[in-house]
Parts: sequence; structure tokens; C-alpha cells
Amino acid sequence: MSDVRDRSHRLNRARGIARHGRLRRPRPLGAAARLLSGVVAVALVSSASVAAIAAKQVSDDLGSGVVIQGQPTAPAHRSALRSYQGGFTVLVVGTDNDPDQGTSYGERDATLNDVNILVHVSADHTNATAVSIPRDLVAPIPACEKPDGTGTVPSPGQQPINTAWGAGGLNCVVQTVQSLTGVDVQYSAAVSFNGVIEMSNAVGGVPVCVAQPITDPYTGLDLPAGTTTLQGADALAFLRSRHGVGDGSDLGRISSQQAFLSSLLRTVRSDRTLTAPPTLYKLARAAASNMSLSQSLGDVGTMVQMGRALQDLPLDHVNFVQYPGTTGGTGVYDGKVQPDVATATRLFAAIRADRPFSLGADSTGIGSEADPEAGTGPDQTAGPAAGPSTATSAPDGSAAPDAPAPSGTPGSTSAPGSSSAPGSTSTPAPETIDGLQGQSADERTCTRAFGS
Repeated sequence: MSDVRDRSHRLNRARGIARHGRLRRPRPLGAAARLLSGVVAVALVSSASVAAIAAKQVSDDLGSGVVIQGQPTAPAHRSALRSYQGGFTVLVVGTDNDPDQGTSYGERDATLNDVNILVHVSADHTNATAVSIPRDLVAPIPACEKPDGTGTVPSPGQQPINTAWGAGGLNCVVQTVQSLTGVDVQYSAAVSFNGVIEMSNAVGGVPVCVAQPITDPYTGLDLPAGTTTLQGADALAFLRSRHGVGDGSDLGRISSQQAFLSSLLRTVRSDRTLTAPPTLYKLARAAASNMSLSQSLGDVGTMVQMGRALQDLPLDHVNFVQYPGTTGGTGVYDGKVQPDVATATRLFAAIRADRPFSLGADSTGIGSEADPEAGTGPDQTAGPAAGPSTATSAPDGSAAPDAPAPSGTPGSTSAPGSSSAPGSTSTPAPETIDGLQGQSADERTCTRAFGS
């Protein structure tokens, strides 16, 4: 028996098996703690890996970017974990002749920049303005470099602004808008019809209100009165509809587009889209895959930082306005839109100075009206920062107490119960710019049907 034990011992040693005494019984709390730490470690590694993969996919979708005169030829890489420092201005251009869309939306001889929206966020991220420039607004088109870099297209002089794309692509639209507004454009992007479809799908649709039934055979839009959530081709049809809304003009269409964009912003704020990684990723891929971006914008970190700045903005501090203009002019303005220089000067002086402003009474425009149901029940669309705000910036960048909140409607006041200490100086109320058409993002409006 002793020989058997000796042989077994030698065999176990040869196999590398160590013999020990009785194992201690595991302590439940210790085992649970080890299991939990393991799960957390795996989750952190997995999340980081998924985020890295997602960022790489979006970066691949961005492409090399469009060269814009006066802008960096490479993006300034920014950390997605930090906040955007300072203000920024983005020009978003909607084109009507994407070669990938086929003939579904009609055949055109040339590509036009029919939608031009200049978005400016203030340096302290307390207010923002989105200016829709009518496609028929007559403006000086400057000499622009050709997209292929083979020379310069001479200035055609005063022309409808939607011809700028034909004179030099996205770069020429940027140069034209900068010259028109006096605002430096840091970033720019052109989105196709398909891009609008995919981005509306990514957010799960946008609720829009129409005051009367709308039928537009040109775009295929057919909406009942009331609120309908639109996405995909229906969202595009609504945004494109001119003959079905307002007075049938592009100015009426701008009003309905602003109603859509205001609802979109409320939607992404209420659904936490800008902080929900899966939805944000779908939105980023939809944008990157269907937009031509300036080289300065070709950085995922920059776009994430911009999204965070928008997430923190109070909705009543975001104004959607139309570039001020009039119709009925003569000469070069016959059948087009003539700039209202006096009102435009006030508007862009406020934007350049980061001054909040409010709109005058009856400012919703010819294509929309106040939603009669707004305020009758719980607001399901307001984000965490929505509602009246009393925080405006003092000259030193600090929060100024008891400052009236800018709004799309007159009469905004300080929050109830607030008061200034004796002898203190309150920040003056935002300037009201009469003559501007538009709305603030917290205003719920309904689109008017053509001829209503």
C-alpha cells in the first residue's frame, strides 16, 4: 500500500498537480463582489469598444470633406468628453438634385441650394438663432473658386441666392452667405433629400400640427388637420411642400419648415436623443452618410460637443427666423425677394454680438399660426431646460441674476418671486426686433394650408 501511495504521489507531481489541504468555503459577499467587479470591467471595456467602433464607422462615413475658402483644410480634433468652448456658426444647405436620388423627385437641369439655414450658438451657450434665407432672396454672388480647384468662376452679380451652388458648390454658398450677413461661417454642410429622410427616421419621427387638411400633388403630401408624426418620405414631402402651405410661396414654406424644426428640437430634447448613445449614433451615421461636410466639420468629437451645447440650451432662447425681405419689388427684384436691409442690420448685429433678442407680435409668418391646443395639457415635448429662464450672460461671462428670458413672443419677464437687491442693476430685457418672421423653439405652432 505504501508503494502505491508513493507511485501516485510521483505521478501527480509529474502531471503538475499540487495536493493541498481542504479548500476554504467561499464567502458569499466576497464572491458577489468579485463577480460584480468582473461584470463592471467587462461592461466598461465593451462600452469603450462599441464607442470606438461607432466613432470609427462615423468617421469613415464623413469622407475627406469639402474645401471652403477661409476655413481650415483639416478639422481641429476635439475630445467628445469635453464641452464645446465658445460660440460657433454652421451653415446647413439643402440641395434639390442629389445624383443618388434618381428621378423620384423630378429631373432638374442644375443643382440649386433651395434651403439655406444659418445657425449661430452664442459663446456662453445661452442662446441660439437659426436664420432661414429664402431661396429667391436676391444677393450679390461673389467670385468663387471652382470645386475642382481649376480656377475661379467670375461673380454673376445680383442673383437669387439659390444659384450660388451652381457658381461653385458649397464653398460658393458659404462665401455668399458670409458676404450677405457679415457672420463668419466656421462649419458648413449640404444635405440631400435622402439625408432628410434618413435623419427623420433616426429620431423616430417628428410630430407636426396642421391647422387645416393639406394636399399637395406636387410632393404627394396628404395630411389631415391636427397633429401627425412624420418621418421618412412623409417628412420630406412636408418640408418640400410649397403649393400646399401658406400662400403657395417659398416664404410660406419657410414658416412650416420652422414649425417642423422647432418640433424636431423639442422632440430630441424630450427623448434625450442628444444624450442617448444608440439614437445619437443612428443620427450621426445618417448625417455623415447623407451630407457633404466642410473639412472643418469632419470630426466626430466636434459634432458631439455641438450636440451637447444644444442639449443645454433653454428652448425659449432658440429663435428660428426668416431673413427679412419683401416681395413686389421691381427690376432685379421683380418676382423675387428684396432684402429688408434695416431689419437685417439689426438682426445680424445682435447675432454677431451674441445678444439675445425677441420677436414682435404676430411674428409666426404667413405659413403657420399658434397651436390652439398648446398649453391646454401637460407639455410632453419640453426638454429639461425648457420653460422660462432667467439666466443671461453678464459682460464678464457670469450669470446675471433676474434677467428677463428672451422669447419668441413679447412680454417675457423674470421668474416669479425673483427680486433684485436694493441698488443692484438688472440685465436689460432683450431687444425686440419688429418685422422679423419666425418663432422660438418652445412655441408650438400649426402649419396653415394653402389659401386658408
